[in-house]
Amino acid sequence: MAEAVVSIVTEGLKPLGDFILQETNFLSGVGEQVELARTELRLMLGYLKDADAKQGEDEVVRVWVATVRDAAYDLEDVIQTFVLKVASKRKGSMTIVLKRFACIFREGFYLHKTGSEIEKITTKLSKLRSRMECYDIKAIGSGSEGSSSSVDRQHDQRLTYAHFSERHVVGIEGDVEILATHLMKEEEDQLHRVVSIWGMGGSGKTTLARQVYHHNKVRRHFDSFAWVCVSQQYEGRGVLEEVLIKLTAATKEQREEIERKKRDEIAELLYNLLENMCCLVVLDDVWNTGTWNSIKAGFPVNKRTRSCILLTTRNKEVALHVDENGFLHESRPLNANESWKLFENIAILGRDDTVVEIYAKKEELGKKMLQHCGGLPLAVIVLAELLARKRTIDEWYKVYKNVDVYIRRGTDLEPEYKNQGYKGASWVLALSYDHLPYRLKLCFLYLCHFPEDYEISVKRLTQLWMAEGLISSTSADMIEDVSYGCLTELVERCMVQVGKYGSTKKIKTCRLHDLMRDLCLSKGKEENFFDIVNFTSTASKAAPIGKVRRRAIYLDEKVDLALTRHERDGQLRSLLYFGSLVWKKKMIDKMFNDFKLLRVLKFEEMRFEVKLPSNIGDLVHLRFLSLKNSEMNRLPSSVASLVCLQTLDVRCKDKVLVKIPNVFSKMEQLRHLYMPYKHSVSEKLSLASLGSLQTLVHISNQDSDFKELVQLKNLRKLSVNFEILEEISKAAIFTMNRVQSLCVVSTSMDILKSIVYRCRYASKLKVMGPIGNLPEDLPTYPNLTKLTLCGTCLEDTQIKILEKLPKLQTLCLGVGAFGADSRELVCSRKGFPSLEVLYLSGLSELSYWRVFEGAMPSLCRLYIENWLTLVEVPDGLQYVSTLKEITIKLMPDTFCSSLQEGGEDFYKIQHVPSVLFESIVAEQWDEAVRVMCSYIPSLFYCFM
Repeated sequence: MAEAVVSIVTEGLKPLGDFILQETNFLSGVGEQVELARTELRLMLGYLKDADAKQGEDEVVRVWVATVRDAAYDLEDVIQTFVLKVASKRKGSMTIVLKRFACIFREGFYLHKTGSEIEKITTKLSKLRSRMECYDIKAIGSGSEGSSSSVDRQHDQRLTYAHFSERHVVGIEGDVEILATHLMKEEEDQLHRVVSIWGMGGSGKTTLARQVYHHNKVRRHFDSFAWVCVSQQYEGRGVLEEVLIKLTAATKEQREEIERKKRDEIAELLYNLLENMCCLVVLDDVWNTGTWNSIKAGFPVNKRTRSCILLTTRNKEVALHVDENGFLHESRPLNANESWKLFENIAILGRDDTVVEIYAKKEELGKKMLQHCGGLPLAVIVLAELLARKRTIDEWYKVYKNVDVYIRRGTDLEPEYKNQGYKGASWVLALSYDHLPYRLKLCFLYLCHFPEDYEISVKRLTQLWMAEGLISSTSADMIEDVSYGCLTELVERCMVQVGKYGSTKKIKTCRLHDLMRDLCLSKGKEENFFDIVNFTSTASKAAPIGKVRRRAIYLDEKVDLALTRHERDGQLRSLLYFGSLVWKKKMIDKMFNDFKLLRVLKFEEMRFEVKLPSNIGDLVHLRFLSLKNSEMNRLPSSVASLVCLQTLDVRCKDKVLVKIPNVFSKMEQLRHLYMPYKHSVSEKLSLASLGSLQTLVHISNQDSDFKELVQLKNLRKLSVNFEILEEISKAAIFTMNRVQSLCVVSTSMDILKSIVYRCRYASKLKVMGPIGNLPEDLPTYPNLTKLTLCGTCLEDTQIKILEKLPKLQTLCLGVGAFGADSRELVCSRKGFPSLEVLYLSGLSELSYWRVFEGAMPSLCRLYIENWLTLVEVPDGLQYVSTLKEITIKLMPDTFCSSLQEGGEDFYKIQHVPSVLFESIVAEQWDEAVRVMCSYIPSLFYCFM
């Protein structure tokens, strides 16, 4: 991986060196020294491939590689700091001539110091290169996959995600039926309140549980569902909260109320809910008995109840401890035929290998390699995905020859596998990692900053990759698109799992399998790529070799000032906090004083006893700064010095009013700006200089002159609130050609119409406010896949325009979407041809809903919420054969009972596998209606 670091540093130094060379008259000698250092790094690249391969077997080579890596980072730090100091003396940008400020360097002290540091590092690199022969390190060409560009191959290797899960499920059909049957038994002598799946990591426990969880009969049998991943780094209260919130589909206000309750109160609420309802709770990945002991107060395991727990664990003792009378199912290894079928589905079928001789040879090699997988599904899948990218027999044979090497090398990832009949998956995972292109190796290792089983936002992850310089783009493609391409390739290789897909079918969240995370931790430790300080665990860890550049800190409420003892590494580039903590002034000041080289600071969910200090402006290298969900009432004006920022997220807790100074004009590299939910400005914000800005959310016409927004030609996501009436001409000059996601709130019909008419290429559109009539040519908008309408006061006939949208997949119709004169919602034959998800909430103006046969032929999920005037569901729903799930929430008891088995309208939805009823007690109706009706500005925030 040192090859990856050195390559990225070498590329990154070029623009910095070019900048210095442009100022030769004033910065004499430094530019040449930078170029000399780059030459040394380039000379090392070929040798580093061989060194990277040998360091796992040779401690001396490992130390040599670590020294080279640190020297490369040190060089980048010195030059980047120097360039920023030069630029900070200018009144303009980095492209303005420096001559009038030459006097600053008359004494030449700082110039000489920088030159000396660069020369010292260059000499060190030269000596390191001269020692390579002693360590038998040889140059290797750049033809291997480990150094090739992942982006160049993406289009050839792209998989169809719609078939992704089907290809990975083999040999468990019978197990699914057995488990589903036991969950649904209701006879007293056969009832199992806890059904457990146990087996080693990678044996398919979660896959099996997921198939049961989504089983048609299971979805019909239970009233409410919750899936919670527990993991080793669980927090008992958090597990109870998450289960309760998911079972009740709690609103934002209800979630906040739950979070304010004591742990015992939450456990009691959950206990009563499970005792009186028919719920299915999946507790995935429960590691030990202590985990269950900390949450068992919320689960009525020993009482007669229709609710059930489906549990997965690696330890049979855990399953017996939870319920000694429960049903236990051991996840079994795949047999030889099942292993081959799974392997063949991924590695061969659907490829271009139609020649019988080629297929036969691949089958021979494949089956030999599968013998070492021990029937472990994860191992089979990862090996298959690796070989799916190898087109020739020679490439397959090369992998086959490497198998014995990887098995002999072994790893420390899997002590649990010993004496269990498996040969494990570690060799396959290590092989797959080593075949990653070098940039993907860095991207993969960065994932281990996140806690175990953490649901990682893809958008946030790509922003972090960019801030660290792990992603670059030399083409016309946006760097965000290149980053997303890297993620999809990791997914295709089964190195990363998909969490959720968004409405546009792009990956929204991702996560690491436990064994992949073990590999990631092992490789990260080997490469000294990052350091983790875990205050939620008492386990000790070895000190890293070399300097620590990246650190993740898992916080606990009990953490005190001792925290600072772990943070004395001034060369840190990334500092990511996970968890919540009340920060004191001394702690914050120390952090900002000690870490001047930070590029990434994830400082979320923090509570401050003091204001955020002004010395945050000293962190001039910052590319990424997130204060999301923190309690901060003022953004310091010193952040204006953070000229390298690419992402700034100040979406503080929505109860806090944040004062925002006019500080953004110098942040010319800013690409993503997330303003607070509630904020005030003392003067209009200057945004016109932010030519790279792609994301701008929670902006108002009280915040900035919209004439400046017009100049932001690269905006992709914009959420804007027109709080006062603006001149139509200002809105009329908007050009929205690049905007992909637009949320607009206004009380002015003319402004809303003007903007909606100019967002023809948006894929997501949210309109909050009276628009009266939609554009007649709306069906011609080529990319519109998600549409949200609230307070738009449409005539009910406008639905005819909406149902003609050819690509619309998600439609949300909320409070006030239709005007007072509207009566009926009509879905015509062949209307909404691509619609998959339909939300209908608070449509009190409408009393009837008709669905003609042939309407919504692709509908999968339907949500009906707080539509109190709806008399009945339409007869036509019985013809929507694609419908998989209906959720009924905040609806009258009479309405719900008519749809339940035996009810007069049950026949309309009896074909739907999952129908969920989420009711609310009578005294909560008024509050629910009040909340739903306050759509401006609350819905503006809720739909972001």
